Amino acid sequence: MENWRVFQGGSKLGLIDQERLKLEFELLAGINSPSRKEEPLANYVVSIFEALGAQCFFDRSFLHTQSRVGNLIVKVPGKEDLPPLFLGAHLDTVEDTSEIKIYEKDGVIAKEGPGVLGADDKSGIAVLIEIVRALKETDRPHPPLEIVFTTCEEIGLLGARYLDYGLLSARMGYVLDSEDPREVIVQAPEAIKFEVRVRGKAAHAGLEPEKGINAIKVAAEALSRLPSGRLDEETTLNYGVIQGGKATNIVPEEVVLEGEIRSHRLDKLEARWQEIQKVFSEVAEAYRTGDRPQVSFHQEEMFPGFSVPRDHPVLKLLEQAAQELGLELRYARREGGSDANIFNRQGITTVILGTGMRRVHSPEEFLVLEDLYLCAELLLNCLLKAAESGFLAAI
Repeated sequence: MENWRVFQGGSKLGLIDQERLKLEFELLAGINSPSRKEEPLANYVVSIFEALGAQCFFDRSFLHTQSRVGNLIVKVPGKEDLPPLFLGAHLDTVEDTSEIKIYEKDGVIAKEGPGVLGADDKSGIAVLIEIVRALKETDRPHPPLEIVFTTCEEIGLLGARYLDYGLLSARMGYVLDSEDPREVIVQAPEAIKFEVRVRGKAAHAGLEPEKGINAIKVAAEALSRLPSGRLDEETTLNYGVIQGGKATNIVPEEVVLEGEIRSHRLDKLEARWQEIQKVFSEVAEAYRTGDRPQVSFHQEEMFPGFSVPRDHPVLKLLEQAAQELGLELRYARREGGSDANIFNRQGITTVILGTGMRRVHSPEEFLVLEDLYLCAELLLNCLLKAAESGFLAAI
């Protein structure tokens, strides 16, 4: 593990209680919340926010996600003349954390043994709790807040997909689900997953192989004509799973191939999918026997892409807050999907902030405390700047 400097500067705004924030994360890390089993963590979060005077309720997304609980929506009152800001984090972790043993060393929080720490995304939840606590204690003016804690993010963004958006009125905001708070994620790709099914003809491989059509061979020939990997700076294509055949003495009758395409440009994604269909169909059509292999195709969306322009108010507000803290932000794109992809499609312009989590989804996951505190400082200052300048009322 890298050596990380212990945060020495204290709260620049004098509002964030760093020790309390750290302890809150440690408490959250001890509450097991794998996908579809988020209920204990959700109930704990409700108890915190209701004590702070917020309105908490659950939607009925559990009917679709098969979670034991719906998405949690928390509404924090603010200045009535300002439109609300949207904030978000997800409740679930990528795997079970019931046996977690955490420790703090050299400015980081890490864990012993196998499994994940769960900083993805309990660090985001901890920051949101601390921000609302700080606002409550100091009674500083701020916009109304609509905070969404989704379920089942780690298994396909399901909570965000089935969120009841009629419960929200905010049109822009921030999701806390990345690493470095100095780097703002403003772009992510479109992605589809696909299936190609090649149907050949079974025959005895030793007695009469000429009567069969080898589906594996057909698929292999098509794949040999197609690119894979990083196709350009905006597009990737991967063939991830292939299944087929029953025994070595049977000409394989069927092969099923599964893959994915990601691109920051929808036209490139569509062109690659059309190319795959064209090549497989051409190989099948060129088969010179009485029978020909049959090919079928299926694709579905993994997640939609998004791109937030630099002149959007959600970024202008963030830049003002960062400048006051003496912080220089970087703007980046993410090659994967997050709840922000879905929120943007639903008309809530959303960018992603980092919380200090590192090496997520691995046994080496850890949380940089300096970055956790910095995230809280930055986001809190966004809320204060919005109220002080009337920024949101002017958009």
